[in-house]
Amino acid sequence: MNARSILYTGKTVTTGGREGQSHSSDGQLDIKLSLPGSNLPGTNPEQLFGAGWSACFTGAMRHAARTRKIDMPADTAVSAEVDLGQGPDGYFLQARLAVSLPGLDRDTARWLIDAAHQTCPYSKATRGNIDVVISLV
Repeated sequence: MNARSILYTGKTVTTGGREGQSHSSDGQLDIKLSLPGSNLPGTNPEQLFGAGWSACFTGAMRHAARTRKIDMPADTAVSAEVDLGQGPDGYFLQARLAVSLPGLDRDTARWLIDAAHQTCPYSKATRGNIDVVISLV
């Protein structure tokens, strides 16, 4: 890893795989996992990834807005859809983010989305690795 300064390290342990349990070292996360589509209690890695990415993406837009002195709408929302698929090369992920920035003109909103996609760590991690579509809704 090539990091100048580590700001935070999330520490989690998962037992039982996709039908197990995950918890964090600080006790803030303690969740049951279930297979996608099983309707059993618990969440799955795709939902967790979507929640993390959409939260991080919102933070990246806020950061970009501060640099341009743009007021972010209080009701900003980022919806994430993360697909788990299977193809000839095995399993894969693909994702769609739908960004709602009510009250901002289209050009400003698009600038914020593009800026966030360049700086969000989740966007950086997925760039070139999975198919991603980001839309303004």
